[in-house]
Parts: sequence; C-alpha cells; structure tokens
Amino acid sequence: MKPLTSNPELRKIAASIIWFEPPETALRDRLRFLAYAMAHATARELAVLRKYVGDKEFAAALAAAPPGVIDKRSWAYWHAMIGRSPVPRMPDRSYDKSQRKAHKPT
Repeated sequence: MKPLTSNPELRKIAASIIWFEPPETALRDRLRFLAYAMAHATARELAVLRKYVGDKEFAAALAAAPPGVIDKRSWAYWHAMIGRSPVPRMPDRSYDKSQRKAHKPT
C-alpha cells in the first residue's frame, strides 16, 4: 500500500500521534500509521484523516495492526465501526525463546 501524502495537516497529525519519529517516516507506512491513529488520534484528527482514508483502509490497518499498538478499548471500538463481529483476539507479541540471550550478572 502506498504511503499517505505528506502534507501539512497529515504531518501535524503524524507528529501528534507518533511523536517518537519524524512525521514523514510515520506517514510512509500507511497501515502502521493508521493503527496508531485508531488508538491515539483525537476525533478532530480522525475527521481530517477521513478525507484521505476510507473504511476499507481502516479495516486493513486493523487487520495488520502490530502487537501493542492498539489498546483493548480501541480494538473493540474500531471492530464495531467496521462492522466486524465477533471481535477477534488482539495481536500477540511473540517471544522466541531460542533467540533469548542469557543475562549474565556483572
């Protein structure tokens, strides 16, 4: 999926909801950006996003949401908004024990 257009209003929203990276970087990954928006954007910010993104893209972002980005309440709300019922399990973080490094006391 192509990145969102980098314009002043979207950069402002990106800076607000994904504060830990440059707005241009946040807007490059459309689905990841939308997942963060579903969890952290204000109603006003979502109204602006709706000018650029439709329900199908919000549904795709929800289906591809990285673990830990969307909270339980937002997960339930957005599934209701797109008409998906029953609400599926939230994405889990996986932890591969084979790649675990032993902690050595110093």
